[in-house]
Amino acid sequence: MKSLQVLWAVVLFIAAPYASAQDQHAAHAQAHHHPAAADAPSVPAKRWAVDAPLRAGMGKIRAAVESLGHHEMGHLDKKQVVTLAAEIDAQVQYLIANCKLDPKADAALHGIIGALLAGSASLKDKPDDAAPVATLRAALADYPKFFDDPTWQPLAE
Repeated sequence: MKSLQVLWAVVLFIAAPYASAQDQHAAHAQAHHHPAAADAPSVPAKRWAVDAPLRAGMGKIRAAVESLGHHEMGHLDKKQVVTLAAEIDAQVQYLIANCKLDPKADAALHGIIGALLAGSASLKDKPDDAAPVATLRAALADYPKFFDDPTWQPLAE
């Protein structure tokens, strides 16, 4: 229980201004009743296998973040930005509802989805600000460090 509290504190620190994102993450953690690492999970010697829901959801999140690259160049309006941020949220909810992972893999995923929710909440709060796209890119860069997804394509630099 204490390790879950520490993980939760880390997530709260990352996403402090985004209460709804934190609530979603807490619900996921409580629904699964699994242990969490005291610190951010270390990269495993062997990456964890992915299930079909994780592969599909992360693929759709990747596509939304890739589209947000146009926001960084000023090519998206506020409505488009909010729509893409909402797609990220919807896919995170899909992951929460459908992924069945080993507890350690799930703990690693928590860090990734916490950052994704924080970035999407920032975009919805301030759709003129493209800075949160970097948070989303960083979260996606962590995904292949932890998970062996043969379909994963890194974002273009």
